[in-house]
Amino acid sequence: MTPIEIKNKTNMTQRDGFTSTFGVLVATLGSAVGLGNIWKFPYLTGTNGGAGFLLVYLLATLLLGLPVMIGETMLGRATRANAVSIFEKLRPAQPFWKIIGYMGMLAAVLILGFYTEVAGWVFAYIFKALSGSLLHGDASAAQAQFKATIANPLSALAWQWAVLLLTGGIIMLGVSKGIEAVAKRLMPVLFLLLVVLCIRSLTLSGAGAGLKFLFAPDFSKVSAGVILTAVGLAFFKLSIGMGTMLTYGSYFRDDQNIPVTAGRVMLADLSISLLAGIAIFPAVFTFHFAPTDGPALVFLTIPAVFASMPGGQIFMVLFFVLTALASIGAILSLLEVPVAALTERLHWSRRKATALTVLLIAILGAPAALSNGAAAHWTIFGLTFFDFYDFVSSNLLLPVGGLLLCVFVGWIIGRDWVQSQLSNRGLLANQAVVTGVFMLLRYVSPVLIVIVLLRGLKVF
Repeated sequence: MTPIEIKNKTNMTQRDGFTSTFGVLVATLGSAVGLGNIWKFPYLTGTNGGAGFLLVYLLATLLLGLPVMIGETMLGRATRANAVSIFEKLRPAQPFWKIIGYMGMLAAVLILGFYTEVAGWVFAYIFKALSGSLLHGDASAAQAQFKATIANPLSALAWQWAVLLLTGGIIMLGVSKGIEAVAKRLMPVLFLLLVVLCIRSLTLSGAGAGLKFLFAPDFSKVSAGVILTAVGLAFFKLSIGMGTMLTYGSYFRDDQNIPVTAGRVMLADLSISLLAGIAIFPAVFTFHFAPTDGPALVFLTIPAVFASMPGGQIFMVLFFVLTALASIGAILSLLEVPVAALTERLHWSRRKATALTVLLIAILGAPAALSNGAAAHWTIFGLTFFDFYDFVSSNLLLPVGGLLLCVFVGWIIGRDWVQSQLSNRGLLANQAVVTGVFMLLRYVSPVLIVIVLLRGLKVF
């Protein structure tokens, strides 16, 4: 056993972590599955041409997202450290590599700046569903109702701050009693409700057109910008490049099979995204919404589906409750990145680190929360704060962080170390898997990320 491994064994007696294999799976899945699946995947698929975008996204997930996810969790478990200290432990004489951790922390903070606002919309819609005001099924009324909700400055800020207070309270409970406990209760129920929604959506008159849009690709709509967006979504939805999987990996059990766990998370994440697409796009074409309605898409279509079915109000309330809880799982993983770094690097208490992080996000997120109303005229490079945070994190920081991670694992750490970690020091007979992951991280993934970044940013 190496000195780092001995030190990490000691650290685990002092450091919180996941308590079971199932806990590892659902907590990691809870990070990946959230508004990225139910909100972001459908609207990006709609605005980027449907099935062609979906196919590119699938390839990006397999060739880029999955290998980077495995690499991040491997580094976290090996060092039992936060997203920055990981690289100090592995290469203390090469301080440059800490930039991966710092970029991940920045990405997590920027994502929280707009993601907590969208989560606030979901919480607001729980109460709208309870009141019955969403059961009209009228497209123009639904659009007006959504615009009024997000444009009200007091409502926008209040719901964002409520989400931050709720998630901050859970983070203060710790990893096993907070993050893991919430995820274990959330994911199975969300999956079942999505299945029910899909069954109903497939009986709608526009089901054929919706499924064609989602599964019959038109490659003329696939551009360099579409590919860059698909790569950003793959990273966003698997919670990679933002320090989350580095941090969550540090809470993994020693006997956890990392490639198998990552593969299961990827498949479950993909399944829930497809279920969300199947639930939404038939409704889009049935009720004459536009696939290009953007971030509003899920808030327009889902109420229309439920309004058309018996007991729709009950199911609608359940859907928005579970969607809100799903957003909480992802927010917890993002908040944990800076909180873990502050507690371990500055030796702050978990309560203090959480409180200051929540305060920072509330200040940073306020312009994003007001981007659809009072601050709509505040722009950076022609983008509102909401769109700017999204673009910089998803299309720049996540891919660049993923690229540096590939270089670090594939060219700095080396094959023997990767072999030891992914085989649990020889206990797992997964030589072919290790070889495949290493080759992707060393050669394939970094080249593809560079090409996509340069083309998407119109460098050539």
